[in-house]
Amino acid sequence: MVPGSGRNWIAVSAVQQSRLNKNLKTKDMTTLHLRKSINRSPLRRGFPVVLLALALALFAPSRTAQAQLPSPSPDGGYPNFNTAEGDGALSSVTTGANNTANGFDALNSTTTGSANTATGVAALVSNTTGGANTANGVNALHTNNAGNNNTATGVEALFSNTTGGANTATGVDALVSNTTGNNNTATGVNALLSNTTGLENTANGVSALFSNQDGSDNTANGVSALFSNTTGSDNTANGYHALFSNQDGGSNTATGFAALFNNTTGNANTATGIQALVFNTTGGSNTANGVAALFFNTTGGNNIALGSNAGFNLTTGSNNIDIGNQGVSGESNTIRIGTGGTQTNAYMAGIYNATVAKGLTVVVDSTGHLGTKGSSERFKDAIKPMDKTSEAILALKPVTFHYKKELDPEGIPQFGLVAEQVEKVNPDLVARDADGKVYTVRYDAVNAMLLNEFLKEHRKVEQQETTITQLKATVAQQQKGMEVLTAGLKEQASQIQKVSAQVELNKPSPQVAVNNP
Repeated sequence: MVPGSGRNWIAVSAVQQSRLNKNLKTKDMTTLHLRKSINRSPLRRGFPVVLLALALALFAPSRTAQAQLPSPSPDGGYPNFNTAEGDGALSSVTTGANNTANGFDALNSTTTGSANTATGVAALVSNTTGGANTANGVNALHTNNAGNNNTATGVEALFSNTTGGANTATGVDALVSNTTGNNNTATGVNALLSNTTGLENTANGVSALFSNQDGSDNTANGVSALFSNTTGSDNTANGYHALFSNQDGGSNTATGFAALFNNTTGNANTATGIQALVFNTTGGSNTANGVAALFFNTTGGNNIALGSNAGFNLTTGSNNIDIGNQGVSGESNTIRIGTGGTQTNAYMAGIYNATVAKGLTVVVDSTGHLGTKGSSERFKDAIKPMDKTSEAILALKPVTFHYKKELDPEGIPQFGLVAEQVEKVNPDLVARDADGKVYTVRYDAVNAMLLNEFLKEHRKVEQQETTITQLKATVAQQQKGMEVLTAGLKEQASQIQKVSAQVELNKPSPQVAVNNP
């Protein structure tokens, strides 16, 4: 402690003043007596030097009075450009230079420290060798002894700092518990209040980073931002109660009122917007941009939500992307863009005129669910031949048409079917909208049925061709037989002709019988 208290200082001052008054009174009386003597003396003009010497002797205080004055005097007077005002201020300085102490016990313990400025009762009271510190306020940088380049403004700001350096604390109890932490900046009542060894933290706002102990590289802007953080590092919180409950989660960024409010150990989350990711506790690598984005997410990770209330319903699911959509509780690995009934048209560049040699046909259902229809056996049950089922398409009536002008101002000719007519033939060949009304024809199914009918007809043609081939073979064989028969007949005819000729030659000459009357 500094020798003497405020009460002793008052007592000493009173004694000093009393003795000074006595000296002044004696001086006044002596001076008056001398003036009278000199006026009467013929040597009046011959003793100016003596008069001056007597006056100086009378005005000088006694050695006793000098010993009881504060050393140095209240106006300063320390060597090495030191300035002190206040009882106990800079009372221990030895070789320290360029220090300024204003207030009771300000820089009281400083010995060799230099370039310090302390304003306020007990400001930098414990500093011994620390340099380039600035303390403004009662007990500011109270415990600092060897820390350098610290700035504390406010009652008990950086109170417990001992060797920590390059800290800036502005506000009552700002960085009050810091001991060896460096490069911290705290602005606001209780900002970084519990920080002890944490480094390179920035807290702006009442109770910002209030509970931080050894977490480093955190930035908190707003009342109670990162309030509960203890060991978490590399976090950024901007807004009232942003990342309020975070304890040791790291690399989180929260911007907005109560953004990431309940996060405790979750890492690498980014929340931008009022109450974005407000209920997240341990989920990591989430990105939420928009008011109440990913609002109910607790443990889900790697989710992306963009827009007001985007991903609002997600809870524990992961790897979701919700843009302008509230998502579905518990789902994972899902992309949702837009909201049904709100967005009624969709445009995407880079698709039209882009050839994809190995692509698949994309389909969409009435809920906006995009996908492809797999044809692998592993996706199917109750597989059986289509048989006569496809014959229904034979009753379909293809038509030509134009879409209505509001849908197709150019009136491009179209070819197809009318869904209502197809429904009458086979209801399974139409698709319906969200209200259950007939919307379009399942042309993929029609194509499959057409294929079945084609194959059936193809098999008939093949059978007919087989029959025809067989008939042709039979006819050829018969024709060959007929040719053989014809040749035989011709041979027979030739033989007959020969026999006939021989017979004719052997035939006796005809005799004429004359009948005599």
